[in-house]
Amino acid sequence: MSSDNELRFDPKEHQHLRYNPLRDTWVLVSAHRMKRPWSGQVEKEEEDQVPQHDPNNPLCPGNTRANGEVNPDYNNTFVFENDFPALQPNAPDPGYNQHPLFQSKAARGVCKVMCFHPWSDVTLPLMTLPDIIKVIDKWAELMVDLGSTYPWVQIFENKGAMMGCSNPHPHCQVWASNFLPNEATLSDRCQREYLKTHGEPLLLQYAKMEAERRERVVVQNADWLAVVPYWATWPFQTLLLPRRHVQRLTNLTAQEREGLASIMKRLLTKYDNLFQISFPYSMGWHGAPTGPYLKEDQFHWQLHAHYYPPLLRSAGVRKFMVGYEMLAQEQRDLTPEQVIHLGNSITATYAIYKTGEVLQI
Repeated sequence: MSSDNELRFDPKEHQHLRYNPLRDTWVLVSAHRMKRPWSGQVEKEEEDQVPQHDPNNPLCPGNTRANGEVNPDYNNTFVFENDFPALQPNAPDPGYNQHPLFQSKAARGVCKVMCFHPWSDVTLPLMTLPDIIKVIDKWAELMVDLGSTYPWVQIFENKGAMMGCSNPHPHCQVWASNFLPNEATLSDRCQREYLKTHGEPLLLQYAKMEAERRERVVVQNADWLAVVPYWATWPFQTLLLPRRHVQRLTNLTAQEREGLASIMKRLLTKYDNLFQISFPYSMGWHGAPTGPYLKEDQFHWQLHAHYYPPLLRSAGVRKFMVGYEMLAQEQRDLTPEQVIHLGNSITATYAIYKTGEVLQI
């Protein structure tokens, strides 16, 4: 009988830990768990038919929002102040508390909503490249505007009801804060320490190595690389990286913005085609801090976008971060390399529309 020490390690069969250098944490990989039968919750499919224009949708052109303001008849992007913001610019200071167990400090900021397109029945992968470039240009414009004052500007999109999005109209949110959020603080520290220890920006080196190894690359072009990161937590988690050393969205060239529009469209089309649905996810951009940090050396930073889709086995089975994940550490049920194997046969040339009709784009 062979001892445990004589077993040959197979990442698809044997649990193991993988290190996330962006967060200084470990994830437990237990790919053998995919063999177990599923008897848990199965999500209901989302509503198929979304009208191009809904007179009751507050994000559509010409409609009235909750605060009584009427949207302009916009034909590409449209940005407005969130009617129910989590951050406001003039919140009072909570005052100083001397006890270390009861600390608080002021939180101020601005929350904006950005519509990608005037039609409610499209998503980013179904938009034209020129329209996606307009979205990217508007992101950069907001970074300049809000980043001139605020240390952190978080651009993020929640897509699909499964991710808490209550409105199907294509849009994202932009929150600017007078503080660095936890994830930004952690990422800043990890990237700074990696540069100090290894002499090269963490994600710049990582992008080069992933491009060479080609084990976890989803899609790529001359300027961008999308990978399922070695340390991914969510089953189909993706990291989008520029090949050049770039700190912020505002630093992208016109060519890089065109390449970004192309790779976003291809990546999200692959997502949609995987389970033949409009794929749910939360995504967001991380770049070097702004505001007072614009005057500081941010060489350790590399611009990147995180995509976190919740689905696991099918369109109706999602990954739940509960129990062990909440109380011990993150755990995933298949390796990133297995995800790439699943996606190799998925085309990035077509998108599956919500009605089930296949459209060439």
